[in-house]
Amino acid sequence: MKNIDWSNLGFGYMKTDYNVRCRYRNGSWGEIEVSSEESLNIHMAATCLHYGQEAFEGLKAFRGKDGKVRIFRLEANAERLQSTCDGILMPQVSTELFREMVTKVVELNKDFIPPYESGASLYIRPLLIGVGAQVGVHPTDEYLFVIFVTPVGPYFKGGFSTNPYVIIREFDRSAPLGTGRYKVGGNYAASLKANQLAHEKGYSCEFYLDAKEKKYIDECGAANFFGIKDNTYVTPKSTSILPSITNRSLMQLATDLGMTVEQRAIPEEELSTFSEAGACGTAAVISPIERIDDLEKGVSYVIAKDGKPGPVCTALYNKLRAIQYGDEPDTHGWVTVLDI
Repeated sequence: MKNIDWSNLGFGYMKTDYNVRCRYRNGSWGEIEVSSEESLNIHMAATCLHYGQEAFEGLKAFRGKDGKVRIFRLEANAERLQSTCDGILMPQVSTELFREMVTKVVELNKDFIPPYESGASLYIRPLLIGVGAQVGVHPTDEYLFVIFVTPVGPYFKGGFSTNPYVIIREFDRSAPLGTGRYKVGGNYAASLKANQLAHEKGYSCEFYLDAKEKKYIDECGAANFFGIKDNTYVTPKSTSILPSITNRSLMQLATDLGMTVEQRAIPEEELSTFSEAGACGTAAVISPIERIDDLEKGVSYVIAKDGKPGPVCTALYNKLRAIQYGDEPDTHGWVTVLDI
């Protein structure tokens, strides 16, 4: 294991020893290559640079108390990448190839997997890009699939603690019939300005309403939203938000806890009725929401009255983390275990 101050890791890039690569040429995927290079040599007319043929995923590996490594929801990430490939006309990466490359890059960089109870994990970033030269607006016929890893700490500095959000109406992250449901870089580029504005105003992140009517809850920055009330887990149903794998997992765990789960349109005014709420995603798992301010309307929806995470958010967070680390049984088959 590398000599790293695991408990003080931020959420940023750190060079590791190896990444893995695979090229798509002449209608098929080639052999998996191992590289220690951090750079990619691509054509200046590559479609990823000009026409957005670029997709990525994010998942994590955890070192358990038993010393084994657990990769969380590998197959679900492969399926979401395949959906993105269909959406922007790129060849699918099969689940088998995805699994082989993910497990290989984790094994090759096992010395960078943080120890149990360090609060850190190994972040895995699969990236698929169009690398063939194209000047017209068309998909290319050559692609590169790369996976690199980096050890990371908590996404938010305070870890599992409440954060304030602000509704930003001047910007939309994605359109209702656009690419919001796919994990492509353009959606994140569209959020950079709004995120900067939120930070300048003293908030952790921006909060989006639906792009069409500006009436309904959409996303918390790049994370899915959920609210808790009356033993019910409520999360938006929208064509413009990314189907979060973490949110899917939390919906299942909420059901396991005997809660009702509702996926539906959530009017902004309903924010005042939630006893708890959170933003969820791979990076932060759950970021409990302290309050959501609507500066245009002069309204503040205070959700965490005492400024602390609520009991349901805490229970869901602890349950999910326990499965990821192997402290509780993986009853839903979410974890890929490596004995390395």
